[in-house]
Amino acid sequence: MSDATNLASKMDVDEAAIDEGLYSRQLYVLGHEAMRKMATSNVLIVGLQGLGAEIAKNVCLAGVKSVTLYDPEPVSLQDLSTQYFLREEDIGKPRAAAMLPRISELNAYVPVRNLGGKAGQEITADLIQPFQVVVLCNASYKKQLEINDWTHQHGVHFIAAETKGLFGSVFNDFGPKFTCVDPTGEQPLTGMIVSVDKDEEGLVTCLDEARHGLEDGDFVTFTEVQGMEELNGCKPRKVSVKGPYTFTIGDTSSFGDYIRGGIFNQVKMPSILEFKSLRESLQAPDFFITDFAKFERPATLHVGFQALSEYREKHGRLPRPRNAEDAKQFVALAKKLDNDADEKTLEELAYQAMGDISPIAAVIGGFVAQEALKACSSKFHPMIQHLYFDSLESLPSVLPTEDDCRPIGSRYDGQIAVFGKSFQDKIANHRQFLVGAGAIGCEMLKNWSMMGLATGPHATIHVTDLDTIEKSNLNRQFLFRAKDLGKFKSEVAAAAVADMNPELKGHILCKQEPVGQATENVFDDGFFSSLDGVTNALDNVTARVYMDQRCVLYEKPLLESGTMGTKGNVQVVIPHLTESYSSSQDPPEKQALSCTVKNFPNAITHTIEWSRQEFDALFVKPVESVNQYLSEPNYLENSLKYSGQQHDHVEQIVSYLVTNKPLTFEECIVWARLQFEEKFNNAIRQLLHSLPKDHLTSTGQPFWSGPKRAPEPLIFNSADPTHLSFIIAGANLHAFNYGLRGETDPVIFKKVADSVIVPEFSPKSGMKIQINENDPVNQNSTDPDDISELIKKLPPPSSLAGYRLTPVEFEKDDDTNHHIDFITAASNLRAMNYNIPIADRHTTKQIAGKIIPAIATTTALVVGLVCLELYKIIDGKNKLEEYKNGFVNLALPFFGFSEPIAAAKKKFGDTEWTLWDRLEFKDDPTLKEFVAWFKSNHNLDVSMISQGVSMLWSSFTDRKKSAERLPMKFSKLVEHVSKKPIPPHVKHLLVEVMLMDEEGEDVEVPFVLVRI
Repeated sequence: MSDATNLASKMDVDEAAIDEGLYSRQLYVLGHEAMRKMATSNVLIVGLQGLGAEIAKNVCLAGVKSVTLYDPEPVSLQDLSTQYFLREEDIGKPRAAAMLPRISELNAYVPVRNLGGKAGQEITADLIQPFQVVVLCNASYKKQLEINDWTHQHGVHFIAAETKGLFGSVFNDFGPKFTCVDPTGEQPLTGMIVSVDKDEEGLVTCLDEARHGLEDGDFVTFTEVQGMEELNGCKPRKVSVKGPYTFTIGDTSSFGDYIRGGIFNQVKMPSILEFKSLRESLQAPDFFITDFAKFERPATLHVGFQALSEYREKHGRLPRPRNAEDAKQFVALAKKLDNDADEKTLEELAYQAMGDISPIAAVIGGFVAQEALKACSSKFHPMIQHLYFDSLESLPSVLPTEDDCRPIGSRYDGQIAVFGKSFQDKIANHRQFLVGAGAIGCEMLKNWSMMGLATGPHATIHVTDLDTIEKSNLNRQFLFRAKDLGKFKSEVAAAAVADMNPELKGHILCKQEPVGQATENVFDDGFFSSLDGVTNALDNVTARVYMDQRCVLYEKPLLESGTMGTKGNVQVVIPHLTESYSSSQDPPEKQALSCTVKNFPNAITHTIEWSRQEFDALFVKPVESVNQYLSEPNYLENSLKYSGQQHDHVEQIVSYLVTNKPLTFEECIVWARLQFEEKFNNAIRQLLHSLPKDHLTSTGQPFWSGPKRAPEPLIFNSADPTHLSFIIAGANLHAFNYGLRGETDPVIFKKVADSVIVPEFSPKSGMKIQINENDPVNQNSTDPDDISELIKKLPPPSSLAGYRLTPVEFEKDDDTNHHIDFITAASNLRAMNYNIPIADRHTTKQIAGKIIPAIATTTALVVGLVCLELYKIIDGKNKLEEYKNGFVNLALPFFGFSEPIAAAKKKFGDTEWTLWDRLEFKDDPTLKEFVAWFKSNHNLDVSMISQGVSMLWSSFTDRKKSAERLPMKFSKLVEHVSKKPIPPHVKHLLVEVMLMDEEGEDVEVPFVLVRI
């Protein structure tokens, strides 16, 4: 008891500020409030085989107050099947103590402790008192009930989880009254309204630019309503949805008459959830369905897992792998609990009970860790209350025998118990190409090392990633440590997993080349022919589409996955069976109209977009123009020929190179102060001069209404921190352009900015303002003489030989470079102009930097699902229904699985084909032979042939050219037309062909490949 109390007092050190550099991507998932709550939570994890290790890893990375481990049992060889914090030399040591040094390195902010204990000593209720969350892994039901009875009574959150082979189970009990603050984690909805009825219903109609997105039972409050002012800042009102643009809010009959304007804001209301204890739940379970195709299975597994516990108690061991006698006894035990339970499923559970495989530990471990974080933070909706998961489809088509599944004294015995030794050999000889070694890549390599992938004598894993390690990676890319900052991801990740499983040493080849056309000499025909499959671990669509095209070309299976916050997806692409990644695409993101961003912002996203454009217009583009003027002969003549705004362009170069070129940092401060005046005062005064506040539209409506907010000019005030931060960031970035040393002391900036004499500004009349997207952009028509006068002011480039300015390269994750500071200040000043609520630096950084929110739990789970599909690829499964595409959202939580979509079938003549088929020409045919082949084999006429950007031949090519080109070999023809030699690594050409049938109709055929 005293030990536990002692430990509790040690835990009283609270971490103050949240390290935004480390937790940046996770903060965009959880928010500061949830992370502050997590930082006061102590978590205990009991049972530290693969599942416990996975949960502990994810919880440590997330940043709770402390993690405590309990498992005094000795490390066995089989633990190495999934426990990547243990090594062979740890065998015989207590599990918790052996893994402690390695897991402690994950997060400097999270102390990890070992609760001690002796082998054979199970956890007891008196040891769990100092903790807010207790997680039991692979504990007997007797122990689960004993501990849960205590936690349910004493307000401690309880989770029990188990994995057995391809099966997993989770139980949650967060107490009789658990408050869930934000069930979905989605951004609160907001929108503009155009009317509110004054009656008992209170029908609200929204602006028809966008659907409101609300659901029945949501709550909203209002701001900026004119007339019915009682709604502004009102208590949250419950919504009843009437249509995509309308909803009711209840009685408004006693309020004032609605005139115009107003914004609704959704309010997230906390909900109270009631959990049953395990004792109660075993009798009346609430099942969380993970796969609707297996709707009946949870009830069977509910009794199956209980029966396993009973079997173990009775026999002192679990049923042996594929042993019919043990399985029979086990099924009889389960049938006593529920006679309707499915016998086949129970039999499989008995066969796999001793199995321990890494992908299942990853799926269940990722899920449980997120549930533990929900318990700590009240953020997101917990799972109610029993989850049962299986991936029986991952078993080999030819099931292993009992003999094949016997332990062989290998680190893979946990996997051999499920798949058999002969399948283990297949895994060891499988060759994969991993594209990307970031968050998904790290998790993938961890699972592959535990599975023993490519450990065979001739097998290799290829990994490529051009990135180096940054601080924000450490929060979820768990193979990296602070000492690795600046090193290549692929190399550090490969070394880390070869340390986890020494059999991988020499079997991982690292590259730093990005995938794309420029590196096809590295990733060439020979490279792809040495692979059995490709796994994407990428963070952008362009590279995904490119790899997808390569996999179609080389007929290789592709495993594709991605995450965003708590959401994740998995797609399997199998040659000649499924569609490819590129077959379907997400709709494009909705872009704000340029006139909205330029003149009529109504949301903070518009002002952030504007400030991001200003960043380029002040510190990047003009500087690049100056450098081009200084380095490219005839730059001005050439650019003036094509540029629509010649005068502005030349004026900019004159300004940056002559009239406003600073020699001291003080001059940079003056420049920034004048920029403030220009952007936030003069430009606004000009806009209000052209479109006064009382301006009416052609139909007599007030112009400044609805989404158009009338702005106010800002008067500079150096005591206002936002005003001053614009000057500080702007002056430092301007100084960076000129190689001048910066400054951060606010006193200097205040003093200089306040002494600047600002020129008087008078708005111009007759200025055209772009009101709609289709209006012409205001272009100054200028006299050519004006331009030549300007050009005379420019020094000849030869007089500044070697002189260059330095453009700013936008980098969001360096907090000292003033980039995000400038964008935040500029965006918020513009928001003040238009009376839009401002955003903090953290929010601005996400929107301006297009940061994808990310958390380790989702990544771990998604990669586990990918590896469950990898088993099927290794087995060579060839039926669509054997594979599963998956989508998860851990916040709700939600799992959805579906069969991949079949490759669409097309036809030309009598030939049926899909995207996987191709027409292949060997031995570098002549153009004449190529054209003749289509005529003689398919009675099709070739009307055009092109390769890359070169048009090789068409039916309207003149006779002389035709006579010259038709006898040429294809490779010679391509070199002749493109005027470039074919690189030596290119062994085939992808050719575009337009074909017509006898009726003159276009005919679509598979892609055409010419081997040269």
